[in-house]
Amino acid sequence: MTKLVTIFGGSGFVGRQVARLMARQGWRVRIAVRRPDEALFTRTYGAVGQVVPVMCNIRDEMSVRAALSGADAAVNCVNILTPKGKSTFDAVFDQGAAHIARLSAEMGVERMVHISGLGIDPESSSRYIAAKSRGEAEVLKARPDAVVLRPSVIFGADDNFFNRFAGMTRMGPVMPIVGGSTRMQPVFVEDVARAAVMGATGEARPGIYELGGPDILTMRQIVGQVLEVVNRRRLVVNLPFAVAGLGARMLDAVQFVTGGLFTNSALSRDQLALLRRDNVVSEGAMGFADLGIQPVSAAATLDSYLWRFRPSGQYQAMNDSAKNLREN
Repeated sequence: MTKLVTIFGGSGFVGRQVARLMARQGWRVRIAVRRPDEALFTRTYGAVGQVVPVMCNIRDEMSVRAALSGADAAVNCVNILTPKGKSTFDAVFDQGAAHIARLSAEMGVERMVHISGLGIDPESSSRYIAAKSRGEAEVLKARPDAVVLRPSVIFGADDNFFNRFAGMTRMGPVMPIVGGSTRMQPVFVEDVARAAVMGATGEARPGIYELGGPDILTMRQIVGQVLEVVNRRRLVVNLPFAVAGLGARMLDAVQFVTGGLFTNSALSRDQLALLRRDNVVSEGAMGFADLGIQPVSAAATLDSYLWRFRPSGQYQAMNDSAKNLREN
């Protein structure tokens, strides 16, 4: 009988890659999301009826129980960058993850994969990291046999990292950044998805895996890499944390005063706290090498999706070629 995997957040940035790979391996895939009508595109990942989006709110135990019914594996890919309404960091990362882990154990779901993040610290000043830390602890408490993945910042065609910097290059001759010397280890979304699939299928043994790409780069080097790919010259200015903190507090205050009508997706105090610490794989930690995966570098993929930010977009290479002909 064909096995069934329930992917929570299966229509998101990482989740849809996991869904696509699981379907390719012949699994039936249940996409558990709050708005299944917005996840209908995932049905094209497999044969008719193989991939099915269902409604699920991980804050509600009955909803999670229904999504896990009959599942052989569960993968938690749910992530939010900014809290909004009832979807707070605690509700999503802590309580939601706890529901999935506890109920999957109670219902006899054979395997569970939980996607967490590097820099886990329950005492972190970042509510994002602190909530993720508590959630990871709840998962391991209920499912000591779980595969926990801790990726660094994830990149790919629809990422909110390299695309964001590339978009900033259009705004003027100066690019302000924060944490220019902070080191990161960007990891390709498809590599993270492959690791998740190995956990769900039993190819990866239980444990915590820290996932980072082949290159460790400072924030300033990352921005320089983006500028090179989009063929633009900009003056990169590293703002002191004190100055950036004032702006973050003001934007957070506006979100609070407006009751969430305005969402601070530019720079929050939580994001600022993340930028104060390096985000790289710990020495001696299990990682891609233990999974037999050779991670892809950002340099090898950025050109495939950041081309639209070039001055002439998809025609930039054509224009450059024509310019060379005129000069010759």
